[in-house]
Amino acid sequence: MTAEFGGTVLAHGVGGSTDLPVPLSYALIGAAWALAVTFAVVAVAWRSPRFDSDKPGHPLPKWVSDAVDSPIIRWMAASAALLFTAWALVAAIWGPQGSGNALPGVFYVLLWVGLAAVSVVVGPIWRAISPVRTIYRLSGISRGGRATRDAHRKYPSNFGYWPAVLGLFAFVWLELASSDPGSLTAIKIWILSYVVVMLLGARVFGSTWFARADPFEVYSVTVSRLAPLRRNRATGRIAVGNPLDHLPTMPVRAGTVAVMAVLLGSTAFDSFSQSRTFRDFVDANSAGVPFLGEHGGAAVLRTVTLLLFVVVVGVTFSVAARATGGVSREQRRELPGRMAHCLIPIVVGYIFAHYLSYLVERGQETIVRLADPLGRGWQLLALDPGDVQYVLSQNPTLLWTIKVACVVVGHLVGVIAAHDQALRLLPVGHQLVGQLAMMLTMVAYTLTGLFLLFGG
Repeated sequence: MTAEFGGTVLAHGVGGSTDLPVPLSYALIGAAWALAVTFAVVAVAWRSPRFDSDKPGHPLPKWVSDAVDSPIIRWMAASAALLFTAWALVAAIWGPQGSGNALPGVFYVLLWVGLAAVSVVVGPIWRAISPVRTIYRLSGISRGGRATRDAHRKYPSNFGYWPAVLGLFAFVWLELASSDPGSLTAIKIWILSYVVVMLLGARVFGSTWFARADPFEVYSVTVSRLAPLRRNRATGRIAVGNPLDHLPTMPVRAGTVAVMAVLLGSTAFDSFSQSRTFRDFVDANSAGVPFLGEHGGAAVLRTVTLLLFVVVVGVTFSVAARATGGVSREQRRELPGRMAHCLIPIVVGYIFAHYLSYLVERGQETIVRLADPLGRGWQLLALDPGDVQYVLSQNPTLLWTIKVACVVVGHLVGVIAAHDQALRLLPVGHQLVGQLAMMLTMVAYTLTGLFLLFGG
């Protein structure tokens, strides 16, 4: 057993990161690539839109779509996810009530980072396996065999994704800003509140509530816009296509930009919060926050800074999207939402750059703990702590390369998507100058991300 596996729960509620800061040389190389790519795209790239969400893609064999759409297979997948959830809850309630409990790893690593990894490959998987959706369906069937999916009220359009934004912020707050992210009690209260809010909302607004308000479903659907697999709109069959054709299909609703701001801003804050400068600031000023004590004061300072990061991302992106001429006031107001999908590659790249080692290494630890949920020495599936491989932590050069590559590739794809969308939205004569502010903003996000990885 390694020191990381057996140590005290620290950051993220699953132990401190074993990542070393990215060396300055790697950060500078990544910054140079980001600047060069941005200049090349703006200066010499194509002058008419190339990506089209209506492109059919290359359809997979019909049996693939039939299998995915099969009610039996869908119920099997949903039931397996529900059973896994029940197993994790057994471990949470009756397992070791300390750092050896599997719940923080399931909650922060397998659910948060793992959901992004799966969704970016196969699509919005949470929509199919969500335990709260499954409970909702089962509760409808149990009342006389008639599903209660019909809403008592129509979901207000002005709500948009704002309930999901609140849920996403509540999650990242618990993980990054609360006084004890590893507290089993706090995680259980969060999960219970989530389940109650989801089921009560669905009772009022029907299944639309999950699509708009479930933070994990909105998160999964958002990152799935980069998935190579999608539905052909005309035939309904699953097809393989260019993710850049798929990105613009992200719906534009109230709160769309806020979703992206929470995802990007919270990940950036996570890097910043691990810097010595910020830790020293919190240590020096937490006791000065009135009425809350040192731990409460530290949580307040982290919360305010987290919120500041989110607001800065949202405001800078909205200002950059609107910084163009040749459009009406109504068109200008719509531009941030219609450009928001261009942030998805940057978000995904930064998530993997920051959390990949957590997924690979803490994920293994979590699976091993789930193989012994009650802490009685079980080794289900022949898994034991010695099976955990810390391949990334033991190969820092590989890890640094992956981190910088994720940030730079995410920036590259985001810049390309933004350029193509600008050609589609901006009038002739403003297409070059009108996208400069957005390109500079994206460069600023990427350089900041590289700096935080270097300084974290």
